[in-house]
Amino acid sequence: MTDTPRLREALHTLPDYSRISAPPTGPDTHAFTLSANEIPGPPLPEILETAVQAAASANRYPDISCADLTAELARTFDVPASHVATGTGSTGVLLQLLHATTDPGDEVIYAWRSFEAYPILTRIRGADPVEVPLSDERHDLDAMVAAISPRTRLIIVCNPNNPSGTAVHRQELCAFLDAVPSDVLVVLDEAYREFVTDPDVPDGLELYRNRPNVAVLRTFSKAYGLAGLRVGFAVAHDKVAKALRQTAVPFGITRIGQDAAVAALRADNAMRLRVQSLVRERERVVEKLTAQGWQLPRTQANFVWLRLDDRTSELTESCVRQGLSVRSFAGEGVRVTIGDPEANDLFLKVTANFHRSPALRRRSGQ
Repeated sequence: MTDTPRLREALHTLPDYSRISAPPTGPDTHAFTLSANEIPGPPLPEILETAVQAAASANRYPDISCADLTAELARTFDVPASHVATGTGSTGVLLQLLHATTDPGDEVIYAWRSFEAYPILTRIRGADPVEVPLSDERHDLDAMVAAISPRTRLIIVCNPNNPSGTAVHRQELCAFLDAVPSDVLVVLDEAYREFVTDPDVPDGLELYRNRPNVAVLRTFSKAYGLAGLRVGFAVAHDKVAKALRQTAVPFGITRIGQDAAVAALRADNAMRLRVQSLVRERERVVEKLTAQGWQLPRTQANFVWLRLDDRTSELTESCVRQGLSVRSFAGEGVRVTIGDPEANDLFLKVTANFHRSPALRRRSGQ
């Protein structure tokens, strides 16, 4: 007889999903968070005002159907309202997708390394993850097609990819979608879509329209600056969208989150200006890093990826000592969010000193 409740054995296999501890703070130090891909700066004033007004009704349950938000999403993206499903951030919607498509023992294919939540959510569901290695920091779509088996129920394409920032182009993605069996759902996870400047990277909403087995995943956590409110959505054909609504957590999105997301959609022009400014800052950071001698994959997101292998912890610790938290993947590399110029300049100072070290020059063949 046990003295504690029995829990699932699968819990012991789940990887951690946590960002690096915040750097130390004090009267003479500053701490900058460059580990979570958040937008620097507070929500736009009109969005913040809407959220504060919504908080006045916090004693009431939110609209379980998210009707106003669904209608606004349908209008903004020119899709039928019946094709829209919402959830608690894009991560929450992804879990709904897994509930809707997989039973224990089914397979979920995704590139690796990619978004950290993929293996966690897949295993929580009881499905089996099939991780296809990146090739040159990019999705290997041919290998992903080759990995499809009779047990495959879901394929995730993170575009742009997190943490490498690389993006799949239109021609290769269309060929991939044409090769996937029609009874396998393909999820285009486009959390960073708004930061894309490469015209060859397709908007998933263009591709889903005549493909019933394609769903597009988006979030308000990144470009819209509402990470703390946990609002995400998917656009998919009727059968899939209905299944997502069936598997949603009831009352999962608060009234504050719903109203703020509607306000964010209506402030689209202001959001785009913020994104353009951040993209310019991304280009400046990439240019400086390249001048320092770093070889970077071409990022289309709001972060950069430094492949460091066995020196990953060394750069991470150098950043922490300077008051910077970055996302470190042990033995692989470091993902660094594009923050405000002050934070970025401090990071560039760290990388300049690090890249000049004799050990790294030997490793890079310099």
